[in-house]
Amino acid sequence: MYIIITYASVGAGHFKAANAVFSYLNQHCKNVKVILIDILDKSNILFRLSYIYGYIFLVRHAILIWGLGFWLTYLRLLRPFTRLVISIINRLNTKEFTNFLIKENPDFVISTHFLPSEIAARLKTNRQISSKVISVVTDFCVHPFWISSGTYMYVVASGYTKEKLIKEGIKEEYIRDVGIPVESKFLEYYDRDLLLSKFGLSRNKFTVLIVTGSFGIGPIERIVYSLYKEVQLLVVCANNLRLYKKLKSKNYPGVKVFGFVDNIQELMAASDIIITKPGGISIAESLTMNLWPIFISPILGQESENIKALTYYGLGTYLKDVSYIREVILDFKNNPDKQKKAKERINSLRRPFAAREICDVVCQGSSGVTY
Repeated sequence: MYIIITYASVGAGHFKAANAVFSYLNQHCKNVKVILIDILDKSNILFRLSYIYGYIFLVRHAILIWGLGFWLTYLRLLRPFTRLVISIINRLNTKEFTNFLIKENPDFVISTHFLPSEIAARLKTNRQISSKVISVVTDFCVHPFWISSGTYMYVVASGYTKEKLIKEGIKEEYIRDVGIPVESKFLEYYDRDLLLSKFGLSRNKFTVLIVTGSFGIGPIERIVYSLYKEVQLLVVCANNLRLYKKLKSKNYPGVKVFGFVDNIQELMAASDIIITKPGGISIAESLTMNLWPIFISPILGQESENIKALTYYGLGTYLKDVSYIREVILDFKNNPDKQKKAKERINSLRRPFAAREICDVVCQGSSGVTY
């Protein structure tokens, strides 16, 4: 069996989900050839640069324009026009990827971004490939760009997401509510006390993790200042070097500041609660690690829609005004019963084995799956 897993390197989440499936299939599915491909590596260079840096510019400096684009392409009345225009642009700029899929014609194409999903599903519909196309939706909402005729299966984050697809006309039998795939490191056991000692923090204090994605955006400095006297903090600045230097220079007691990290699972395991942006992967990882998320600075569009989905389940706390952050954190810190109920809510939506579920689907025809 031959499987191509593909994503688009716009933000870190799509790669993380793709890599989680890639790693699991390699480890557990017998007699399978699996390759991992970034569609932007097989696209026109101008398209690739505009896709990556255009996204970064918009979410950092022109978020209202990004939100407007999201909603204009969401409106049902405009969809025939917007889908046609976007589809033509995508086809013209991804010919190398198209030719690659036609040449390889794998048994499965598993996509964690709507761009390669659309290309693969169109080729399937046109009978240019015989592959079964699986779209792994990496948010708790579903933008219409994810929906393409020719898709074999949609893997979704929740029942809420599934219902959204059904309302869009997708038959229930084509949808699997198994969650967003997370890497296996989030499923391992970690000794919290040892981790806190490793980070130079007390084992007996309430610990808050602050991480807002690879850009390190949001009012992090303000949040740290309002909390550091009450709790101990793990702060991930990611690629925001200016923020990293500024917080390090403050040298607040009980505050550990990090730049870009590759052990976020350890920081999560050491924490009692997380302050984060509501990206789909961030939410899935937090729930897998049993962390109640406090959401700040959502990107208009997919992240604001993720908040709606989590609110539907009574899960997560969204702060439009971070001046209330101290009050919210202290309420959790001083209320063990609230912490217990939060864990119960998390378990109602926690889907830690999405990668395994996908593996089960694609390996049904092979010689078997090992665990």
